[in-house]
Amino acid sequence: MNRGNSISVLIADDHTIFLEGLRMMLAETNDIEVIGNATTGRQAVAMAEKLRPSVVVMDIAMPMLNGLEATRQIRKVAPDTKVIILSAHNENAYVDRASAFGASAFLDKLVSSHLLVDVIRKVEKTRAFICPSIAGKCNNRNRTSIDRNGGFKEENNRLSLREAEVLQLIAEGKPNKCIAAELGISIKTVEKHRCRLMQKLNIHDTAGLTRYAIAEGIIESSVQSTIL
Repeated sequence: MNRGNSISVLIADDHTIFLEGLRMMLAETNDIEVIGNATTGRQAVAMAEKLRPSVVVMDIAMPMLNGLEATRQIRKVAPDTKVIILSAHNENAYVDRASAFGASAFLDKLVSSHLLVDVIRKVEKTRAFICPSIAGKCNNRNRTSIDRNGGFKEENNRLSLREAEVLQLIAEGKPNKCIAAELGISIKTVEKHRCRLMQKLNIHDTAGLTRYAIAEGIIESSVQSTIL
C-alpha cells in the first residue's frame, strides 16, 4: 500500500551487499520508501503478507523458496502487491515463468538505477507485464494465466505451494531430516510429499526431480546437487 505519497517497497535478495546497495539507492528517491528486507523466499512471502508493500523487488535465486515460487505465493496472500523480478538470469524460461506466476516486471540486474525506479513507478499503476531491458525475450504465451481474482490456472499450478517448497529443497540436495526441520513438518510428511511429487510428475528418483527443478527454473542450473 502507499504510505502518504510514497510507494512502499520490500526488497528480497540473499546477497547482503547488493541488498544494502539497492536499499540506499532507493532511499535517495522522494517517492519510494523501503519498508523491509528479506533474505529468503519464505521470509519475503511472510513480510509481504504482513506489511502489504506496493511493490516487492525480488531476486530469483533465493534460499528456502526461490523467487518465482515466492512471487506466486505473494500474489495469493497479498494480491494488491506487485512483484518485480530483478535477476542475473534472463533466459526465456525464467521470463515466461515470472509472467505466469504473477510478476509485473522482469529486469536484468545490470539495469540502471534510473530504469529500476522508473519501472517501480510504472508497475505500481499498471497491470501490464514489463521487461524493457530484455524486451526481445518477452512473449505473450503465459500472460493470460492469471485470472481476474489473482489466481492461477491449473496448467501453471500443478504443484501445491508446499510441494514446490519440498521440491526445491530436494533439488538442493537436502535430506529428509533437514527438509522437515526447515519446514517445521515431520519426516514422514516429507516422505509423503516426495512420493506425491514423483507420482504427479511421473519421475521415479531424486536425480530426476532435481533435473525437473532445474528445467522448470525452480532452482538455478548452477545449483548442482551432489546426487546428479
